[in-house]
Parts: sequence; structure tokens; C-alpha cells
Amino acid sequence: MAAWTLDPQHFEVGFRVKHMMVASVKGEFSDVTADVEIDVEQPERSSVVAVIKTASLSTRNEQRDQHLRSPDFLDAERYPELAFRSTKVTRTGSQTFRLVGDLTVRHVTRPVVLSGEVEGPIAGTDGSERLGFTATGEFDRETFGLTWNVPLEPGGILVGRDVKLTLEGELIATGASAGERAELAQSVA
Repeated sequence: MAAWTLDPQHFEVGFRVKHMMVASVKGEFSDVTADVEIDVEQPERSSVVAVIKTASLSTRNEQRDQHLRSPDFLDAERYPELAFRSTKVTRTGSQTFRLVGDLTVRHVTRPVVLSGEVEGPIAGTDGSERLGFTATGEFDRETFGLTWNVPLEPGGILVGRDVKLTLEGELIATGASAGERAELAQSVA
């Protein structure tokens, strides 16, 4: 089992939601941490824990960003973090995977499925071992209590229900996994 952490300089956690039923609004979160444990031999033992600061949301429109951070949506003041904890990892190909986990938004936790791909490992320019990854998924925002909307006169709604996620970045090897550190600590005690 190998431990990895998200490279804060090389990642993107993006989302896309339909606007007025005809176009998509895209955004991203800039303050994200993630700890990943990967077991190459037994991928089902791998795990991911990620935390996203809700205030770091940006759609490149400050008025819209303030509304998305408001109690109508993420309520960033009361709920400063979104969290993801994996519950199942399945290898689907030589470099592809399916990641099932619990996403928590505004203290509501629901399962989310991500499909992804890894590349590497490779030695970084600083000598660190790195993995590249991409993952995509989708969820219904209303199942998390994010129900604010405005009906449109010709029919439909202002903000789509389906949120499409895109994650991309690099992981940096950090040494022994949490399990290995616990075993080592136990053997020394």
C-alpha cells in the first residue's frame, strides 16, 4: 500500500451545471486536500479522502459565486467544507478504475460514483514519485438539499439538477500508508 497526497499546484476540481436549460455554467474549487492510499496488487483496498473548502468556489462571476456560496446553495458560512470518502475501488482496466464513495454537502451524505484513469508513476522534476489522474462523475444536487431554482416562463428551470464533476491532477508519493505507519508504531511499542 502506498500513500499519496494531492499536489496543490497541479489539480482541478471542476463542475458543470445547465443554465436556463440551454448552456452550462462551469466552475471550480481552488482549495482542496486529498489523501490517497493505493494498493496496486489489490485495488479494492485503496482509498481516497478529500476535503474541499466551499468558499474557494469560482465560476469567474463574483455575483454568481456569492449566490452559490449563500444559504440558497452551499451555505459556505455554515458548511465550510465538502467531503468525499471512498467506500469501494474497482479496477476496470489496466489504468482505469471505478471509485464509489460518500459525498457530504451541507451535512447530507449520498453515494457518488466516479470513473477514472491513472497515468504513471513517474519521477517528478523534484525527484518525487508522481501519478496523474482524471475522474468524472455526476450527481443530482437536489438529493443534497440544494433545491433553489426559478421556473422559466417558456418551461423548464433556471439551474439544472445534474452536477457533472471533473477531477484532474497529480498525486505525490508521501511514503508509508496510514496502515503501515500504524503497524510500525505498534511494532515499536
